[in-house]
Amino acid sequence: MRTNKQAGEPLHIAVIGSGGSAMAAALKSVERGARVTLIEQGTLGGTCVNIGCVPSKIMIRAAHIAHLRRQSPFDAGITATEPAIHRPGLLAQQQARVEELRHGKYESILDNNQAITVIQGRARFRDTHTLIVSQADGNEREVAFDRAFIGTGARPAIAPVAGLADTPYWTSTDALASDTLPKRLVVIGASVVAVELAQAFARLGSKVTILARSLLLSREDPAIGEALGDAFRAEGIKVIHGAQASQVAHTDGEFVLTTNVGELKADKLLVAIGRTPNIETLNLEAIGVETNGGAVVVDERLQTSVPGIFAAGDCTDQPQFVYVAAAGGSRAAINMTGGQAQLDLSAMPAVVFTDPQIATVGLSEAEAEGQGFAVDSRTLTLDNVPRALVNFDTSGFIKIVAERDSGRLLGVQAVTGEAGELIQTAVMALRARMTVQDIADELFPYLTMVEGLKLCAQTFTKDVTQLSCCAG
Repeated sequence: MRTNKQAGEPLHIAVIGSGGSAMAAALKSVERGARVTLIEQGTLGGTCVNIGCVPSKIMIRAAHIAHLRRQSPFDAGITATEPAIHRPGLLAQQQARVEELRHGKYESILDNNQAITVIQGRARFRDTHTLIVSQADGNEREVAFDRAFIGTGARPAIAPVAGLADTPYWTSTDALASDTLPKRLVVIGASVVAVELAQAFARLGSKVTILARSLLLSREDPAIGEALGDAFRAEGIKVIHGAQASQVAHTDGEFVLTTNVGELKADKLLVAIGRTPNIETLNLEAIGVETNGGAVVVDERLQTSVPGIFAAGDCTDQPQFVYVAAAGGSRAAINMTGGQAQLDLSAMPAVVFTDPQIATVGLSEAEAEGQGFAVDSRTLTLDNVPRALVNFDTSGFIKIVAERDSGRLLGVQAVTGEAGELIQTAVMALRARMTVQDIADELFPYLTMVEGLKLCAQTFTKDVTQLSCCAG
């Protein structure tokens, strides 16, 4: 703590950033009696509300509506029609909601909180209790603090492909802000952002090709990538596995990609291979903050290697989800203000907003075996789930991984419609250390997709094909 701090003076916390982790840290710190100086070099609100979760989910939903108007399981009785897509209109609607949420959840909250001072500018550490903020007018401002929180987020990573930097390629930020839809789109990448945006653009009318260095969502259970690949092929999305671009050129408005599977041409190229933490300009090395692979290393209390300096969110080595960032920010604030809090990620849900959705929590079968568990697992195809049957959409599955002897739930993977809603029940069951028999014995509403979790649990001891529709 600063030696010149006056008795009775509130703890002063400097928060760098204004996204999910930073806002949570600032608000919780104020709630616990501190005063906060929040420093933001760009637009208030960070990635999620401005250029990530919110605009992408709006675009994905619009694309889903377009897809259903064009084709649905009920075309025998409801006339299908090819929709006319007006991307500028969709973009205006999207950005209006973004601005509404940014104002309501960030700008107005900061404006109305007298314990938080906002400074626009780029912060860097001079020492372990002082920041220097470079402002747009060229002036520099010194901010002394008792504790500091780093919540600077991340940005789209750049693929190391020859010629790419000289082309007008898209990142996810560019793609979401575009008011045009390319006739041909090539996507480099096969993780969450890549597959979500690939399907959205395909449903809005683009002919999409995905270049996957290995497989779709290769870090997940292999069955997940296989199921998503089947869904993509059914929609005309081309997925090329084991593909890598070695050269990119852009001539006369056309991208030309040289790859190990031949030459590809496109009107737009989307590069979505992950995200890089925004920490380069913070001068962390000068004060001894440890990093790993470009990310800030934090302990279980969200503290960095330097006492009194904390961090959370996408700039750290934690999973890059906004709800993890926000939870980390609030817990860091508790610890910065004298409390004791830890971030428990043992039951962390993850959702991919493709169609079908993909949702996971806990351990996959391979992960559980790798950790030394004796594992028992069951996979339930959706033709056994009444909700899927009445939806006339039975592609996908629900998989439960359990400890063999005790039956304790270890993990759930789901590829279903509304999997993101289903998975939270599995999160609570995992947190409560429930067994598959506990889940099988619970009451689940009929007809719902989450009932599939109960049915999958029942398959550990029963043949669910021999049960009546809602047998308990």
